[in-house]
Amino acid sequence: MLIRSIVPLRPLVTRRFSTTMSSKAKVLAVLYRGGKAAEEEKKLLGTVENKLGIEEWLKEQGHEFVVTDDKEGPDSEFQKHLPEAEILVTTPFHPAYLTRDLIQKASKLKLAVTAGVGSDHIDLNAANERNITVAEVSGSNVVSVAEHVVMTILVLVRNFVPAHEQIMAGGWNVADVARDTYDLEGKVVATVGCGRIGYRVLQRLAPFNCKELLWYDYTDLPAEAAKGIQARRVEKLEDMLAQADVVTINCPLHEGTRGLFNADLISKMKKGAWLVNTARGAICDSQAVADALKSGQLRGYGGDVWDKQPAGQDHPWRNAKNKLGGGNAMTPHVSGTSIDAQTRYANGAKEIIRRYLAGEAQEQQNLICIDGDYASKAYGQRENKTKATGQKGAGP
Repeated sequence: MLIRSIVPLRPLVTRRFSTTMSSKAKVLAVLYRGGKAAEEEKKLLGTVENKLGIEEWLKEQGHEFVVTDDKEGPDSEFQKHLPEAEILVTTPFHPAYLTRDLIQKASKLKLAVTAGVGSDHIDLNAANERNITVAEVSGSNVVSVAEHVVMTILVLVRNFVPAHEQIMAGGWNVADVARDTYDLEGKVVATVGCGRIGYRVLQRLAPFNCKELLWYDYTDLPAEAAKGIQARRVEKLEDMLAQADVVTINCPLHEGTRGLFNADLISKMKKGAWLVNTARGAICDSQAVADALKSGQLRGYGGDVWDKQPAGQDHPWRNAKNKLGGGNAMTPHVSGTSIDAQTRYANGAKEIIRRYLAGEAQEQQNLICIDGDYASKAYGQRENKTKATGQKGAGP
């Protein structure tokens, strides 16, 4: 079972991108609509209104820049403009799903940029077949997400949401909340994936005097990094889950992790554990999680990622609760899009586009696909798997 969050990148050959500086490039960006909030706060760069702060810069160079939040269906602005776009910019927070079929229709597409981290909304196998470069702003959200993970763990363990809701409703019943409130101290906390985010989560948990910090990944950490977190690596995922009071998921979504936390794997977790997922919603089976909360196998589930975003009103995670009426700490996909993170991923997306337009090589750490191949094993494992089976990958 391959989980790895961050792994060494394969050596790359410096490459000149095929773009003609004298001609216009059409840049299509699919962002989320901020409305009044974005009008009042210009630092909300990831919105349709504030356009990653790159509109004037692109237009001054003579490039066409189309920004929309309309991304669903063949009549959407996204699909309408895609065939003429040379550069596509999307975010994980309002993803435009670039499927194999759409890639075939995007005949002029050369560069797909994720303004943020996580490119599983793109069919990467199809992008490689078409020699489309896929890049994201590596590291732009790691601090933001790690902080959100720790916050969510505390919210669940301390049973914060029902306590807050009680106060907002005018109530005051300490016992009703305290009966499901615990301390993080003395608990076993485990991360599935120990890359940039998982590692930082463990660092931030050290002062809480947990009984033990555990991690699972398919490759080991460098010796110095391992010393820095005082955590124990567990070789088998099921063994780690059986020991952990709290499990946090910090690995990428690919064929090896899609639906990983299904009813069977959740049944192997310690009964009454808390589960936190800020990686990708599709790593967990949504109904299996809701059922586990209802049965008591899970005491709580929290995070901010959903298998489809925005999530439908009938999504089971919107109203899933444990036996005592709590255990839900879900938010919209916001962990990696704090104001500070938006500055980082907007600047990073601009730099990726600048390098492309100037014909310069990209920073290696930002590359997912290049020259028809995977730049990172974190995503490349899916290609290795499909080659081994002789089948083409299904893609995200």
